[in-house]
Amino acid sequence: MPAVYFVLLSFLSGAVPYSVILGKLLLKEDIREYGDGNPGAANLWRAGGSLFGLAAILLDLFKAFLPVYYALVFCNYPDNTLMAIAIAPVAGHAFSPFLHFRGGKAVASTYGIWLALFGLTGGLLVMGVTMALFYILQTIDAWSVIMGMVALFVYLFLNDAETCLRFLCLINLSIVAYKHRKDLKPILKLRPVFATMIRRSRWV
Repeated sequence: MPAVYFVLLSFLSGAVPYSVILGKLLLKEDIREYGDGNPGAANLWRAGGSLFGLAAILLDLFKAFLPVYYALVFCNYPDNTLMAIAIAPVAGHAFSPFLHFRGGKAVASTYGIWLALFGLTGGLLVMGVTMALFYILQTIDAWSVIMGMVALFVYLFLNDAETCLRFLCLINLSIVAYKHRKDLKPILKLRPVFATMIRRSRWV
């Protein structure tokens, strides 16, 4: 298959709004009327509960994972083409043509592409652990996502990863930051228990 067609298919795979579809078919609800109006898994979770939310997260993850994994294993594309195939589902989710280019925040699809590229080790583990750590320490979820992506870039840089991988990470980070831009306006805010610990420490 010509590379441009595969990139397009990867984009369209990422663009399928599973959360909106599940909400309309199974809940008879428009999930964009919940929470922050985002057409993603978080608002499906709010509308229908954890079972629906987890299903949407997995669908969003695998719609990004599958085209990237298939291209890596079964196709002989050059690295630059593989990186275009990898970023395509993230862009598709974030700017879905099926939703008038108002897509989701691309967190699960981001995990999907890096799962395909790294498996469950390496950069994906670094990103996940950092994201979880910041989620525990502070209250702004968007910053947890951003710091996870920053940690992934640092990991790639320190391990002398290919330039195309580092470039892919920067584009991915840019998309995720743009989609979370409204949530990033509050600066990092420690959870009360950690803020209290710091105030009581001898270094403050």
